Amino acid sequence: MILTETNFSKLKESIKKLKDSKEKIIFESLDDELNRKVLEKLPIQVLLISLESRKDYQKQRDSGFNQVMAKIAQKNKIQIGINLDELIESKNQPRILARIIQNIELCNKYKIQMQFIQGKHKRNIYDLKSLGLVLGMPTWMTKGLEN
Repeated sequence: MILTETNFSKLKESIKKLKDSKEKIIFESLDDELNRKVLEKLPIQVLLISLESRKDYQKQRDSGFNQVMAKIAQKNKIQIGINLDELIESKNQPRILARIIQNIELCNKYKIQMQFIQGKHKRNIYDLKSLGLVLGMPTWMTKGLEN
């Protein structure tokens, strides 16, 4: 279940309703402050970071994920998601790939599992593992990928 809510209190209520079901709760937002607040306070399984609409700075890439968020995600055992549809359909794939690689390096440093979130473009698990290895995922991370 992918949640895309901009109001924290409404998001909290919808997660309370979904908590009883055994479904994986995935949260996606463009707001970095909301992402951090959700990482700290709500019981989600995957944080899906949207990468296409971000603007890079002059000497720094904006991947929507930093070391502070990585420490919080590690402490709360939250996985980081890569939106496969966004990557396939984007007109600016090199920038998105660079941001994904940056997030993979951070997740590897802090030992955080990553997942590919598939929408309408379904791939088998071997394709996802191969893509992960090409992008720089270590083998422990690719072994944890789910279809």
